[in-house]
Amino acid sequence: MIYIYNDFGGTHTTSMAAAYHLQILKQGDLTKDDILSVPFFNKLTKKDTGHILFHGMDQDDNPVYTIGRRNSKYVVPALTDLCGILLSRYDQKEKIIISNTSPTVPPFMTAGGLFSRELGMDWIGVPLLVKGAKQCHRLIQHLVEETKHVAELSSEQIVVLENKEYQYKMGKKDIFWK
Repeated sequence: MIYIYNDFGGTHTTSMAAAYHLQILKQGDLTKDDILSVPFFNKLTKKDTGHILFHGMDQDDNPVYTIGRRNSKYVVPALTDLCGILLSRYDQKEKIIISNTSPTVPPFMTAGGLFSRELGMDWIGVPLLVKGAKQCHRLIQHLVEETKHVAELSSEQIVVLENKEYQYKMGKKDIFWK
């Protein structure tokens, strides 16, 4: 199987998903250092958009990739079509799982990404990203486990998961001024 996690920038929730998938991040609470040491976390820029980044091989020897797609609704369909063409052309039986991590993004992570990646203001953005990562990391863990589960059960060769059921829901403790 080939796993490809995707979201807007490809640098926050996708990197965390790849790290959970590859067991770089362990279950349980995360520290700031845990979050900031995730490969590619908060390190990509606009020029990295659309590039498929290799993160490593999982325990079952499956490659794990990520991609940032920005606002383009065309990246995933193009990726799906290209995968289909290559699988067919080279008579491959490989399964490809394309999993969207965007629903897990909390407001703090959105704001942190804007300040850090778009405006270059890490002094504001990074603390917001860390807070956001701490808020959504369990959702990301569950999303990764479900992605693996669906991959095992699906009879389809190419599986696209939108993961809307993993939508981050704000609670009282997520209010910005608290």
